[in-house]
This record gives sequence, structure tokens and C-alpha cells, in this order.
Amino acid sequence: MINTYPQYIERVLLLLGLSGVLYFSSIHVSSDAQLAINFMVIGAMVALHRYADHQGLARITFLSLAIFLVLRYIHWRILFTITFVDPLSLLAALTLLVAEFYGIFVFLLNVFVSARPVQRQATTTSSREKNKLPNVDVFIPSYNEGIELLRVTLIAAREIHYPKEKLRIYLLDDGGTHNKRHQPDQTKSLAAWLRRHQLKKLCRELGVQYMTRHQNDHAKAGNMNAALPHTHGDLILILDADHVPTVDFLEKTVHYFIEDEKLFLVQTPHFFVNPDPIEKNLDLFQKMPSENHMFYSTIQPGLDFWGGSFFCGSAAILRRKALLENNGFSGETITEDAETALTLHSKGWRSCYLKYPLISGLQPETFSSFMVQRMRWAQGMVQLFLLKNPLKMKGLSWPQKLCYLSNMSYWFFPFARMIFVFAPAAFLVFGLQIYAATAGDILIYTVPYIVALLMASSYMYRKVRWNFISNIYETMQSLHSFNAVMAVLKNPRSPKFGVTPKSETLDEDFISPLARPFYWMVAATAFITLLGLWRFYAIPEERSLIAFALFWSSYNFLLYTASLGALMERRQRRTNPRLPAGFEATIWLNDGAFKLPVIVEDISVGGTNISLTPQHAEQVKAGDRVTLHGINPATGKPFDLPIEVVARWEAGKRTAFGSRFASENSNQYRDIILLAHGDSRRWLKWSENRAPDPGIIKSTLHLSKISIIYICRYLVLFIINPMIGWLISFIKGKPPTTGTSNNQVKQ
Repeated sequence: MINTYPQYIERVLLLLGLSGVLYFSSIHVSSDAQLAINFMVIGAMVALHRYADHQGLARITFLSLAIFLVLRYIHWRILFTITFVDPLSLLAALTLLVAEFYGIFVFLLNVFVSARPVQRQATTTSSREKNKLPNVDVFIPSYNEGIELLRVTLIAAREIHYPKEKLRIYLLDDGGTHNKRHQPDQTKSLAAWLRRHQLKKLCRELGVQYMTRHQNDHAKAGNMNAALPHTHGDLILILDADHVPTVDFLEKTVHYFIEDEKLFLVQTPHFFVNPDPIEKNLDLFQKMPSENHMFYSTIQPGLDFWGGSFFCGSAAILRRKALLENNGFSGETITEDAETALTLHSKGWRSCYLKYPLISGLQPETFSSFMVQRMRWAQGMVQLFLLKNPLKMKGLSWPQKLCYLSNMSYWFFPFARMIFVFAPAAFLVFGLQIYAATAGDILIYTVPYIVALLMASSYMYRKVRWNFISNIYETMQSLHSFNAVMAVLKNPRSPKFGVTPKSETLDEDFISPLARPFYWMVAATAFITLLGLWRFYAIPEERSLIAFALFWSSYNFLLYTASLGALMERRQRRTNPRLPAGFEATIWLNDGAFKLPVIVEDISVGGTNISLTPQHAEQVKAGDRVTLHGINPATGKPFDLPIEVVARWEAGKRTAFGSRFASENSNQYRDIILLAHGDSRRWLKWSENRAPDPGIIKSTLHLSKISIIYICRYLVLFIINPMIGWLISFIKGKPPTTGTSNNQVKQ
């Protein structure tokens, strides 16, 4: 069974603890007593953070203490900081209060979700269970992905360790439907015919089945629903076109369905091997946890404890019987995955989450593509909240209702974010009284509240999120997601499914075409901050509040200037990202006459970097064609792969060689894919080696460093370079030119 007796005990303790916190946080005490309480509570939190296990009773106690300080702040905030000075001030004060309440509401839901993350062991199917193995269909929906990308995923799916008579693989092509092939636009029609022909040929070569449908109704959900009547597997593994499975995917997941007949879903993490555009452009990849890492490492395990882990669209197995009871995948919203899980949970089906990466996927390469994806998520979850509000849905337990509410309510953050950006201006620019508090009040209530939030965030997410740096993501998304969410609020059925572009290449550096609003935000936050500095010196009697608002505005300025760096798109010519490897092999020279030990440092479908000792490196040179020989860690089978050496460089005490694969047949290409993508242990090690949150001071310094660097780069790009160009043109007597070269800006 998914739920156990000890878990219910912990749930009761958590609810009792929260009830006690709610009562004691409402008791009024003097300022001196409140100050003493703050020191005791924060001291206890520090002790629990450092010296106690982050689980069980210690975890509940820590989170209860954090909630206590937050609720004390709410109590004070409502009763003592909202005063009537004038109508505009009251309106601004209430607007800020609503934004704060939203943030606190989301925080409390996150604490509830993350109170007791479930850590399931990645066990394999036992010998007894192997006699009961169900039939599995693998669905790979596709729309406009390239053929080579699909080839890699299809080959990897075909090589999953599972009885071949029980495994069927289907490519579901929505780019070659009848409607696509017969559309009025002849160019697009021919492209659809060509795509269909090429993919059918590819499927015949690989021994998988090609499917398409008549028209493109209900996007991805409709594509998969069209395949359901023509397939018969007991379980369905869903893989996005760029999600390459490891060989042990089914070995580590199918047994959950054998153990629990009411289980409809096993979801696994979406593990990405390339940086998203913010990581890439700010040079943060592999230095900090990726943005999605928090969700798949902490949020989903937390949801699992309450029976609320949900389908994320790929890297998941679902039970056909449950889907048929739901008439297939739900398609009323553009987030068919969460909607399907919500409906099946309400019908009494159960889900579980395995925090073990079993696929390697690709993230969007540009900020524009990134926003296509995030706006679809934002619109879909808001749409789901409006059309299928979990609080009103029958069949869900109250913990499940709160779990879904947590995931849906998060996506309203653009509204709160914009209020927090412009709130300092209400006071510093317009002189509105939005926060009636003295310096002493701020010290006694506001500062402990902020400390509690930061400590709780560090406690729950330290290994998977950098506090201040991660705020860049919400800052950048909020400007464009604001209008997207607003459109859904006006018309919940208006959103259309947008396919996220993948495997893009960028031939040159350029500034994102979505950058313009950020220029205005940098200018606005800079103006607010400068005016705040003037007020700080001009109005001494208000310096305590001005200092607080000035700090707030300066932080906004840092976030938006750092965002400018993430908008400077870097050139990206490699379509297959190199993946860390670190295993031993040998290279054979002269048809095996010489064998040299090497370390495979990284690998992709296109090539590999190997390293040798300086002594052995003298026998290898650029242009050599050698054979890479070894044992595949994923399969335990030997491989012999021809490679061509193309580059050489010194790498510390070893000499590195860049090489490209020169596969001569389909078996060698299969071995390359399994070598690059087949081993789940590499993904687990990679995901666990991300650096934890360095702390408030280091995060702030890092954010400031990013901000300064990119302010200087933009000054050089838009002011200094044009001035130098104008001066040179003037000296030479030529007409000055305006603008910036195409290899610098493309807007």
C-alpha cells in the first residue's frame, strides 16, 4: 500500500502542531516580550537546522516555529499597520497587504506540502514479480521535432530492459495528420507529407509502430487518446520526443503497479542535460541546482506523502484501466497532465513518485522558447483552477485538495511580483503611507518574519535552490506571464497549446526580442532607488522607513539588471549537449596493435572527449582514427566504436582529446546512444552533485556581481561602442551610422 500507519501518525502530529501555533500566534504581548520570543524562536530554529535531522518530529517543530513567526507578523500587520491617511494611501496599503497575504498563503501551502517528503527506494522488479509483468506500450508523441532527435529517443525506448514480447513502442505523429497533409498552404502541406514519409520509414527501420490521426484536436492529449483504441498494453509509458529513457526505466517502476492495483501513476523526474537559457546566459549551469530541480526533488516527494503527486506529461507510466475509466487523457485545459491526474485522484485512484532520474531531456535554448513553455504552464494551471477548482471537486481528500491548490496558486505570482516591484515607488516617489510602522516595529515584527521565511526556505530547499539567484526566474517570467494569466482570467477557455521548441541552434550572439520591457523596468527601479537616496538625505525624520523601502527597491533593481544578462543569448551550435561520463575505457590504435587506457570525460551522440596520461598521449594526434573499446556501465556489454580525433589540449595532469564518432552501422549507433543516455546512475550522481545554497550573504554578493557585470556590458554595447563608432566616423569624415551590429543585437 502507498500510505502506511507511521505516515498517518506524522500527519496528525503536524495538524496538532499547526493548531497550537495558530492559537499562540494570536496572543497579544508587549514589544519587549515579542523581542524575547523572537530570539528564542529563531535560536531554536538555528539549533534544529544545524544539529537535528531534517525529518520527523524535528522537521515538524522547525516548520511550526517558522509558521509561528509568520502568523505573529500577520496578526501585527492587520491590526497595527493599516491606517487611514488618505484614500490613495489606503488603496496602496491594501494592495500591498493583498500581495503579502498571497505570498504568505503560498508559503503556508508549501510548508504543508513539504512537511514530510517521501523518499522511495529505487528497487527493481523481484523474481516473483517477473512472472506477473504486464504488457507495456510506449507512447512518444511528436509534433515538429527533428528526425534525428526522434531517432535517438526511439532507439533508446526500443532498448529498455523488458521482455520484448511485452513491450510495444509507438511514435504518435501529430505533424503528419490528414489535416496537416491536406491544408491549403502547399508548402506546409508538402512538408507534412514529407515528414510522414520520413517518419514511417524511420519506424520501419527501427521496428516500432507509426501512428497519426485525422486532425489535431486537443493537442497532445488528443494525440494520445487517438492511439488508445489501437493499442492494448496494460501500462502506458509516456515519453516526450526529446526525453531519452535509460535502460532500467521499466525495471525500476513497473513493480509499483503489481504491488498496488489502485495505482494509476508512477511519475519520475524530468532530468535535463542542457542548460535553460537563464542558466546558459548567466553561466550558472552545473554551478547551482537547475530551476526545475526543486520541484522534482522536494515538491513532488512532498505531494507524494499526501497522495497528491501528479502526472507531469512525460517520464511517467500510467495504468490503461484508469485512463479508460476517465475516457482517456483529459483535454479540457492545456495542461492535460495535471488535469488527468486531478480527475483520476478524484475517482479514488492513487499515484506515487519515484525520485530517481530515468530519462535525459532537453530544455528550451532561448528565452523566447522558455517563455512559450512557462506561459503554457501558467495559463494551464490557472485554467485548471478556474474550470476544475480542487476545493470544489468531490472525491479528493482535503490534503489532496491543498496539494493541487498549492500547485495552481503558485502561478498567480506575476501579480504579486509586480506589486512588490512598484510598492516602494508608492512611498518613495508619491509619498503614500502604505506601511504604518516605526523602526522599532520593523525590527520586532518585519525582520523576524523575513528571517523566518528565509530560514524555512533554506531548511526545505537548501540543496535544490539558491534563494536570491532563483528569484531571477520569477522576475523574468512575471513580465510576460502577467498578460498570459490575465487573458485566462478574462476567458478561461482562450489558451491554445503551444509546443516548446527544442534542440535549437544559435549561430550568433544576440539580445532576446523579449528584452524591451526589462529596459523599462531597469529604468523604473533605478529611478525609484535614486529618488529614495535623495529622500533619505532630504527627510531625516523618515529615514527608518525610507531605508527599508530603499533596500527593497535596490533589491528589485539588482534582480532586473541581472535579468538583462539572461537576455543576452549566447551562440549555441552544438545540437547534442556533451554529458559528463567519467568511466574508463581503452583506445585501440593500428587495428588493436596498441591499446592505451583512457578516461571518457564526457560524451554525446555526436562525439566524446577522452583523456590520457602525457606519456600515452604522445602516441595520439589529431586526425587519427582509432577504436574506443570498453564495457557499457548501463548494459554490462562491450562496445567497439570508431572515433576520429579532431582536437587536443592540456587538461591539468592529463591530455584531453576531442573526437567525433564515425559509426559504420546501426548497431554502433545504438551502442553510442546507450553509452550516452542509458545509465541512470550517471543522472543520479549528476543531480546530487549540485552545490547547495551558499547562504544569504554569498547569494547577495553573487547577485550583485551578475548585476554589475551586465550593466557594464549593456553600457559598452549601447553607449560606448556607438560613441566610439561615431567618433571614428567623424574623424574620417564619413557619415556616422546608428544601431548595433547584427552579431550583437537581434530584436
